[in-house]
Amino acid sequence: MFKKSINNQKGFTLVEMMIVLLVITIILLVALPNVTNHSSTINEKGCKAYVQMLRGQVEAYRMENNVTPSVEDLKKYIKSDELVCPNGNVIEIDSKGNVTERKE
Repeated sequence: MFKKSINNQKGFTLVEMMIVLLVITIILLVALPNVTNHSSTINEKGCKAYVQMLRGQVEAYRMENNVTPSVEDLKKYIKSDELVCPNGNVIEIDSKGNVTERKE
């Protein structure tokens, strides 16, 4: 009885494994170009969100100190020394506190 159960073992054949690998490869070939095309859109949306966050920081500083902040004044509120978006564009804050994105 024990010998009979060993002979009845089932597993994947080489052909079945090759078919599974082929299907996975096709899925990856279809999915990867779509993901890489969306990275620029993601960077643009991230930049817009970053600008909005900085506008909020400017307003918070203005409300707290009754003065329009410069970039130097905001150093304690933001982590980076240079204001750069994920897409590489530079963020500027003018003397009136307007936050703008300068495209390069």
